[in-house]
Amino acid sequence: MARYTGPMSKKSRRLGIDLVGGDKAFERRPYPPGQHGRGRIKESEYLLQLREKQKARYSYGILEKQFSKYYAEAHRRAGKTGDNLLQLLECRLDNVIYRAGIARTRRHARQLVVHGHFQVNGQKVNVPSYQVSAHDVIDVRTKSRESTPFVIARETHGERPVPGWLEVLPGSLRVLVHQLPVRSQIDIPVQEQLIVEYYSKV
Repeated sequence: MARYTGPMSKKSRRLGIDLVGGDKAFERRPYPPGQHGRGRIKESEYLLQLREKQKARYSYGILEKQFSKYYAEAHRRAGKTGDNLLQLLECRLDNVIYRAGIARTRRHARQLVVHGHFQVNGQKVNVPSYQVSAHDVIDVRTKSRESTPFVIARETHGERPVPGWLEVLPGSLRVLVHQLPVRSQIDIPVQEQLIVEYYSKV
């Protein structure tokens, strides 16, 4: 699956949000890039909606075509479309690995998944967009447990809070998915209603 591989600091500055986590470049220059970055921009309704959509898309590392498919699925489901959309994004396997504290960033988590280091309910899964379900059990494959990323993950476990819908057993790095996340458990600074308004117009 294709992914964005360009400079994330530039996107962080454009959208006004640290998309990487601990981005020193964004901390030094928290204004848009370019010659006119410090100038005043007329913020239309469309621009605000587009910006929220781009925040979510780049935060989870998803290209436009795939993101629009997530929106279509969220719209098809019962309940609030915005809440459904964020739940679908949170339940991606790469995001769950990141939220569990096993990977430093979502990009790192995606790489670990693609390299085949994880099993879901005993089956090897190497698809970052795999949707986890309530009561799933995610394990690091036995032959991968002593590789450097997982040794570091065990040593640094607890430095980043794990959301309440997940539980991590630090000794084995087993991840238990107790339930699907609700909006109050999704820690991402995005106004999902603006995303819904954006797609209602396109």
